[in-house]
Amino acid sequence: MKRWPLLLLLCVLNWRSDDSLMDNAAADEKPAVTVPSFDKDVRPLLQAKCGRCHGEEVRKGELALHTPAGIRKGSESGPVLMPGQSAKSRLYELVRDGEMPPDKKNPLTKAEVEIIRRWIDGGARFDNETAATKLEVTQHDIVPILLLRCTACHGRQKREGGLDLRTRAAMLRGGKSGPVFVSGKPEESLILKRLQREEMPPRQRLVEAMVKPMEATEIEKLTRWIVLGAPEVADEPDVAGTPADPLVSAEDREFWSFQRPQKVTVPDVEHATRVRNPVDAFVLKKLEEKGLSLSAEADRLTLLRRAAFDLTGLPPEPAEADAFFADDDPRAFEKLIDRLLASPRYGERWGRHWLDVAGYADCEGRREQHLPRPSVWRYRDYVIRSFSADKPYDRFLQEQLAGDELADYEHALEITQEIEDNLVATAFLRMAPDPTWANLTGFVPDRLEVMADSMDVLGSGVMGLTFKCARCHSHKFDPIPQRDYYRLVAIFKGAYDEHDWLKPQLIGFGGALSASFGERYLPQVTTTERKRIDEHNTAIQRDIDTLKAGTQTPEIAKQINELAAKRLPDPRLFTLWDRGEPSPSYIYRRGDYQISGTLVAPGPPAVLTDGRTSFEIAPPWPDSKSTGRRLAFARWLTQPDSAAGGLTTRVLVNRVWKHHFGQGLVRSVGNFGKTGDRPTHPELLDWLAQEFIRQRWSLKEMHRLMMTSSVYRQVSAETAEPSSPNQQSKIENRKSSDPDNRLLSRMPLRRMEAELLRDSLLLVAGQLDETRFGPADPVQVRPDGLVLSGKRRSVYVQQLRKHPASLLESFDLPAMNPNCLQRAESLVAPQALHLMNDAAVRELARQFADRVQREAGDDPKLQVQRAYRIALTRPPNDEELAACLQTLKNLTEQWTKQSSAAEASRKALATLCHTIMNSASFLYVD
Repeated sequence: MKRWPLLLLLCVLNWRSDDSLMDNAAADEKPAVTVPSFDKDVRPLLQAKCGRCHGEEVRKGELALHTPAGIRKGSESGPVLMPGQSAKSRLYELVRDGEMPPDKKNPLTKAEVEIIRRWIDGGARFDNETAATKLEVTQHDIVPILLLRCTACHGRQKREGGLDLRTRAAMLRGGKSGPVFVSGKPEESLILKRLQREEMPPRQRLVEAMVKPMEATEIEKLTRWIVLGAPEVADEPDVAGTPADPLVSAEDREFWSFQRPQKVTVPDVEHATRVRNPVDAFVLKKLEEKGLSLSAEADRLTLLRRAAFDLTGLPPEPAEADAFFADDDPRAFEKLIDRLLASPRYGERWGRHWLDVAGYADCEGRREQHLPRPSVWRYRDYVIRSFSADKPYDRFLQEQLAGDELADYEHALEITQEIEDNLVATAFLRMAPDPTWANLTGFVPDRLEVMADSMDVLGSGVMGLTFKCARCHSHKFDPIPQRDYYRLVAIFKGAYDEHDWLKPQLIGFGGALSASFGERYLPQVTTTERKRIDEHNTAIQRDIDTLKAGTQTPEIAKQINELAAKRLPDPRLFTLWDRGEPSPSYIYRRGDYQISGTLVAPGPPAVLTDGRTSFEIAPPWPDSKSTGRRLAFARWLTQPDSAAGGLTTRVLVNRVWKHHFGQGLVRSVGNFGKTGDRPTHPELLDWLAQEFIRQRWSLKEMHRLMMTSSVYRQVSAETAEPSSPNQQSKIENRKSSDPDNRLLSRMPLRRMEAELLRDSLLLVAGQLDETRFGPADPVQVRPDGLVLSGKRRSVYVQQLRKHPASLLESFDLPAMNPNCLQRAESLVAPQALHLMNDAAVRELARQFADRVQREAGDDPKLQVQRAYRIALTRPPNDEELAACLQTLKNLTEQWTKQSSAAEASRKALATLCHTIMNSASFLYVD
């Protein structure tokens, strides 16, 4: 009886075991999970839910989901698909988390998301896929690696061992040791052997060559490429062509700044008697819509000082003021403007404005570095001469973007001033901070920063567009895809090539590093200048040889050394030129130079084209080594009847307007995109842009047009209309209707810019050295940190990012990193303290007093009147005269206790002059 429980238990266990076996058999009989078909299941799903943004016509983020090739390629941020790993596939993550589609209007259902997951986990296979479309590694994956790691020694500049690694054909051709690889046989491939033994690149030469060793993943990719037979696919670079551009739409091109300037009719206005030229009509039209009109016209004194500072950057001299005040011609102000425009001071004043745009500096590197740039002053002089000569702006731009491609300078029998100017002008593209002169800061990422800064200067300064965002991803607001950034970079690749970088040699001078001319400078100065220098140095050498032929004594040796020191250096040009063999241009995904994407061709931003017409490039002349890319771009940018030319002219006339009226018609002068300000007077802006072209791109004609308007001649004080009843109420209406003066109901009151202030102080003191052109006046750094400058105009003072002249820095001299589009205008206590206490300013005040005494004699009344005339262009009023005379008397009495009567009078006058220099009337332009 006791065996029954045991038998029962065995029976139960046997029954459960049979049941488990039956369950396993049933499980084995279940059909295998089918993997969705791309053509039947996945493609229709992607087209329905994602095709609006990532299809044939539109490809946001440069992602195309309508073809296998597009899905394999991924987006501008990298791959979106990892076969067999849905959890690591960006495509699945986005649809799973509901981030895509972004509008939430047509999200994928759970079942649809599951189809995507199963397809990816099943290997993400494409139906009817050919061997070509399956290629996982091609030459486009390998060439960027070799460019980055190897071509510093095996490329265009150097071919050590006779080896060039820039193309598959060159690799097969090999060098002295034979072909680089054996197709399909990695174990026999010389390049892999060298890499695995860490022989290449040589570890001891990494810093010298400014490269880093190849990473393990890169070696794996190279190995895989060789295993596959080193496949080479005939992919054409991404260029504008016949199909509609999938990244920039017709709607994108409808934004106001991407359109050609519209033909505008000058409006009729109620206050027609105030209209001197069309500028007034456009401004009055906007004012009248608010119930406003222009303010009263300023007096002659105000107009004289305003025009003089605007056009020359200096206060008018007393003789010039007397001539203007005595001229009773109704066109006296127009004649004054003509005289100011003809002054050599005009080029210095307006050249400085352009040097801000370019980011001019006399040194390489950023603020912590200040290696001098030999001969960069030639670019500064070129800019000043160009403004003085009223060089047409289209030509001015073309020279700066492609001057080396405007004339065959290498084969010219004579280097003319025009050829030299063309070459010097391209220094515009080299103004960005450049630390790559040093080995430790000369690697590819450092070079790309220089190129990015140069694109930023071009974009914001010339085109009014912010390209920098598109370096890492498509612009979030403007229709500038990442592709277009790298197309633009490719235009400059013939000269700015991160894989073919020209580096200056460094030589020592007294223990300090200084840049020699090296490879970054050209010798093509004018034939006249070279002849003069050669004759000078030949004469010196002749004298030295004569001295050497005689008896050698210490005195003779001293004379020889003195003569040798008078030799003029070999002249060179700081410039940029096309070398004719640019590296291929790939998109760097997320801006990472180690992750190359699509191969692109040179081309301009698509939003400024029709999206279909190709960018035509041709050599600038027969048999030219130059690519002609930059010249084609420069001409495209200045084509009058085009969206690009319209944007170029709008940006320029807006900048001119800003300098005359305090703020631009578009307040964001460097951003005409969607995040920038809209124009307050769009019709006026378009009219000015078209008028600028009608006037043959003449800046001086723009000055005449703007400055002879009634708008420019207004007072800056809050006033009502001339002869207006209810004046106070109309002033209040003006304040409420135009509080920021955006409608230009009056002229702005502006403080002098840094250079104007310094130059004016020197001028009134009689100390301004107006020597023009040539090397910059060096600054002197005192032990206490103050930086002093000489007596030439500020535009000729050495511009060092690390050591700006202290007076200029106090009054908002911009730091060029990389350039300056709008200067800051601060009002802080250190400015007043600098003017009051700085020894150099106080010395200028004493020299101002000496000038006054020379010109007015010892009569205090005449001295006060003369001081006012020199500094403020006017005599003192009765109240000012009385206060100044009393001040002189009191100060003289105080100083007499410590000094002689003559010295006391001089000190008192110097103190008064110092006070005038600190006055608002001196510091502000009405």
